[in-house]
Order: sequence, then structure tokens, then C-alpha cells
Amino acid sequence: MIITTTNNIEGKKIKEYKGVVFGEIITGVNIVKDFMAGIRDIFGGRSQSYENELIKAREEAIEEMKIKARNLGADAIIGIDVDYEVLGQSGSIMMVTVSGTAVVFE
Repeated sequence: MIITTTNNIEGKKIKEYKGVVFGEIITGVNIVKDFMAGIRDIFGGRSQSYENELIKAREEAIEEMKIKARNLGADAIIGIDVDYEVLGQSGSIMMVTVSGTAVVFE
């Protein structure tokens, strides 16, 4: 399955638009990761634990979106958009939402 942020794919002609598909992941970050990120805030540097959690959540959201597109009979998802949000009072919950348009090629 091809996924792209563009609205078309070079050399491919869209035959049918199947609709908008989404993938949403909400994940909590545990206290150890919060503590280590807090130390990084003080001394500087990257928070590998948060980065890894974010990468995992994004990949899962994209995979969920692809499954939904396949279930509609799509060949690709175009115009994808990835959004990130922090939820909860302490900001320890991350939400990743991915959306795009499922299409079928000729």
C-alpha cells in the first residue's frame, strides 16, 4: 500500500475515491519516562524514551489507517496528515492521529 502526503502519485491515475481513513493511537507515558524526560529538561539533550514512544505510536496509527484503507479495497492513501497532541493534567498521555484519502488506481 502506497501512502503519501501528496494528492496524487506520479504515473498513477485515480479511478475511485473510497473516503477518508483514520488511525488513532492514545498512549500513556509511565513515571520512569517522565522522570528521565524531566532530567533532560534540566540538563538539555534529547529524550530517547519519549522519542521512541512517539515513533511507536506514529507507526501504529499509520498501520491502523492502512488496515482501514485495505478493508475498503484501496490501493493507496493520499494526502496523509499526522497530528500529535498531549493529553491529561500532567501531559503524560500522547495522542497521534493520522488521516488521509483512500483511493483505487486504474
